[in-house]
Amino acid sequence: MTTSETTHVMIAELERMFDAFPDLPREAIIKQDILRVGLAFDENALAVASGYKPKDYFIFSFDLVPLKEMQHHEAYRSPEEIRMTGGVYQLQPTIVSVRVNPDSPYRVQLHEGRLALLCEGVHLADLEFPPIPAYYAHSLSSGKKISEIAPAIEWGYLIYLTAYRLCQYWGKSEECRFCDLNENYRQQKAQGREYTAVKTIDDIVEAMALINQHDTVSKAYTVTGGSITSSLQGMKEGEWYARYAEAIESRFPGRWIPKAVVQALPKDEAQMLRDAGYRIYHPNYEVWSPELFPWICPGKERYVGRDEWIKRIVDAAEIFGPERVIPNFVGGVEMAQPHGFTDIERAIASTTEGLDYFMSRGIIPRFTTWCPEPTSDLGRQDGPPLEYFVKLLLAWRTTFEHYNLPAPPGYGRPGVGNAEFSVSAFMDVIRLDRLPKGREVAEV
Repeated sequence: MTTSETTHVMIAELERMFDAFPDLPREAIIKQDILRVGLAFDENALAVASGYKPKDYFIFSFDLVPLKEMQHHEAYRSPEEIRMTGGVYQLQPTIVSVRVNPDSPYRVQLHEGRLALLCEGVHLADLEFPPIPAYYAHSLSSGKKISEIAPAIEWGYLIYLTAYRLCQYWGKSEECRFCDLNENYRQQKAQGREYTAVKTIDDIVEAMALINQHDTVSKAYTVTGGSITSSLQGMKEGEWYARYAEAIESRFPGRWIPKAVVQALPKDEAQMLRDAGYRIYHPNYEVWSPELFPWICPGKERYVGRDEWIKRIVDAAEIFGPERVIPNFVGGVEMAQPHGFTDIERAIASTTEGLDYFMSRGIIPRFTTWCPEPTSDLGRQDGPPLEYFVKLLLAWRTTFEHYNLPAPPGYGRPGVGNAEFSVSAFMDVIRLDRLPKGREVAEV
């Protein structure tokens, strides 16, 4: 997608969506479009900005170009997120994850001497970049930077502990086709960045001790990493990841909300996670369609299988409680080509079937926004149009409200102007006055 192909229609398309879906926040619509096509950064904006937290590349690249194609070294200079306010639409504060795309029509530049977001010359918003957490000033005894071991995202709300930065699903016959986890590890190392493959418990516990001492913003942590198909350091996946929460919770019980993002595990391994201290479990199913799951997730199909994966998600609700099982799907990947849906309505209908299946059982799926990462198997292709993502937001919220569910725990505040979750707008579209009274957020 190039600027010349899109800049003459972007604002018109935003306003068409505003008119067609007036009960969705404009902030959420703009956020989804930015996540869909990425951000471009003018050199003068990056040169003037100071004292902000840059991208830590905490797990995937979330970029639409490889690092080696970034002419202004955006990988080291772009902020982790932006917070939009004001502008021509008088936006409420909205946090958006940064996906670098030098050809994006959404440009971060200086406007009247201040950081701003412009599109087709329209001043969409004033911008803030995230502050550097106070604990980033400290070092670990191992010599590693604390930002490498325990980076902060979601404007500091979440500590993201990618304990294993590789995945044992290898190559095109096994890796999820949208995923650049392994390739991102390779490109980060090729660029000379410190990028730890396996983070030790000692480093993580030491980092959390520093965060506990110097930080009051973080409220949750996620332990995650690549899938373990056989064993890692002699341990199965559930056992391997359980050790991290056990070590943290034994030192700092109740200080943060502990979350695990790993595979859909057999009951005994899911129980290991719960016993270790995790309170929220994310066994991500990625795509609902039974026809597309084997193509999009060949490793997950080979080692577990779609039906067993779904069964394990439902089984986990007995261990964690349904509202604390929050599986992710990759919003938009069901329209990936050459085998995905080409019709927006059929794609939304497929995903809504999955939403209904889980939400009717009290399980609350969330989604991240697919942007085609060029080093993934799906490579350089256009993602779905904005209309798809707007209809996905509406389908998610409609199903969520139909089953009278509370806001998912571990995601910060819900609602437009409040949401901290930055890689999709599902938290932004929650209507506070529609949440069940007395249960606005599920208990942890």
